[in-house]
Amino acid sequence: KFVPDRLNTQSMILVRVDPAAKQATMLSIPRDLWVQIPNQGWGKISWAYQEAGPQGAIAAVESNFKVHVDDYVWIGLDGLVKLIDKLGGVNLQVTNPVMDDYYPADLNGTTDPYAYYRVAVLPGATHMDGVHALQYVRSRHGDSRGDFARSERQQQLLLAIKAAASHMNVADLPSVASAFNGEVKTSIGLDKMRALMSIANDFSGPNVHRVVLVPPYTSEGWAGGQSVVYPDWSQIRPLVQKTFA
Repeated sequence: KFVPDRLNTQSMILVRVDPAAKQATMLSIPRDLWVQIPNQGWGKISWAYQEAGPQGAIAAVESNFKVHVDDYVWIGLDGLVKLIDKLGGVNLQVTNPVMDDYYPADLNGTTDPYAYYRVAVLPGATHMDGVHALQYVRSRHGDSRGDFARSERQQQLLLAIKAAASHMNVADLPSVASAFNGEVKTSIGLDKMRALMSIANDFSGPNVHRVVLVPPYTSEGWAGGQSVVYPDWSQIRPLVQKTFA
């Protein structure tokens, strides 16, 4: 639907890894968060990447959340599907069903970029391939908690991917990277990637703090004729300083 390398952000997650304490934090940033974007003015934070790429997204996060970002990882929708299939799928415990009559059909080869179809993910323990995992974390209709529930599912999937990739090592990276055909991009160098992979198995569920900016950290409203999420920085920034300082 969009110009290559200026894609609409589906998800934005700020991650901190503390190797010494063997702890990590994931903070999901609502893509509709209404913020001041450097060199762009006011808008949804998802626009930052669309207009200025990775550095624009980093600048928007740093200036609003008052935190330094060392690196970024970007993965396209096709890339996520390929990654999960490359890992042999992921195991997930679905606690809430996903029923969506308006799931985008943009990856189905349709000539209509705004076509939709129905998806359903039933509750319970399940093994998902890439397509079904993407449906699980991309769907945003049929859930009364909307994008907040989707953010929780996205964090859940990241942990499932980490578990499925526990057998991988640095030697596997070239073959994995070649399979993505540009659908995964990162500023993380090989040495840092090697260091992160060496400690990845130290981070289990209890050692990963998961944060979603639900009310009262945020509130829903309207700006510029569209639905947006307003931040309460008086509550968000102390939380960020506590967990990301």
